[in-house]
Amino acid sequence: MFRIALAVAVLLGLVVTPQAAAASLVEVTNFGPNPSNLRLHVYKPDRVAARPGILLAVHYCTGSGPDFHNGAEFGRLADRYGFVIVYPSVTRADKCFDVSSPQALRRDGGSDPVGMMSMVRWALGTYGGDPARVYVTGVSSGAMTTNVMVANYPDVFQAGAAFAGVPDGCFATDNGSTWNTECANGRVLKSPREWGDIARSAFPGYNGKRPRMQLWHGTADDVLRYPNLGEEVDQWTNVHRLPTTPTSTDHPQANWTRRRYGDKVESISMQNVGHNLMTSGMALRAIQFFGLDRR
Repeated sequence: MFRIALAVAVLLGLVVTPQAAAASLVEVTNFGPNPSNLRLHVYKPDRVAARPGILLAVHYCTGSGPDFHNGAEFGRLADRYGFVIVYPSVTRADKCFDVSSPQALRRDGGSDPVGMMSMVRWALGTYGGDPARVYVTGVSSGAMTTNVMVANYPDVFQAGAAFAGVPDGCFATDNGSTWNTECANGRVLKSPREWGDIARSAFPGYNGKRPRMQLWHGTADDVLRYPNLGEEVDQWTNVHRLPTTPTSTDHPQANWTRRRYGDKVESISMQNVGHNLMTSGMALRAIQFFGLDRR
């Protein structure tokens, strides 16, 4: 946990960007079922689009929703494009989201995902949001949560963007711990079908549309190691019934390799980049992947 905190502190030092002066975060209480006592902050720009999109933005271990808002560029992008951002905050001591317990890894099972879904539903109702434009993103613990949320609620989210995460179910434990060393070290390796079955088991019987996925990872990540990117790709290509061979490969920046799998899954591998991978411009690429750059 200390290594993640240190990594995040460095990240914040690199990318803190002032937000617009007029609009500000507002804390909301009594937003619905919230079994793990999450806090909610909402960012509503001054100029909200008609039937705005809703972005669930999930922080890293040791952080908070306000920390994530202040340290990333999503707020400025919301000012530009008129979507609403929902920021959950963990209140347990380690400030990590639950991606390990059996309750968290199934639809409406309890723990953090239930509270976050209450937040999304509250935002949709309060701001007249478009239920066809709901998305989720996060860094580190928030990236792991992104994978969990799209597995638990594929009928809610249109897409997810996970920055340095692990596959849904990879962090599962049966001893009450929220940390899974084998997964963090990239040693939980499964077939695409096995990973796909884990994601599908979160919502048994669901046969509808599945969220598109954008997956980011640095090759030098020493907190959640790089093999996890390949396992995420295996999971979501299988969920979408796609082969694991990319349909295209390009290099959007000098040290990036982007692989696309049809129009449903894309991975961005960042050469010699560690866990502190989210730098200027990456949030915009996620927003563009979602389609939130259109009002």
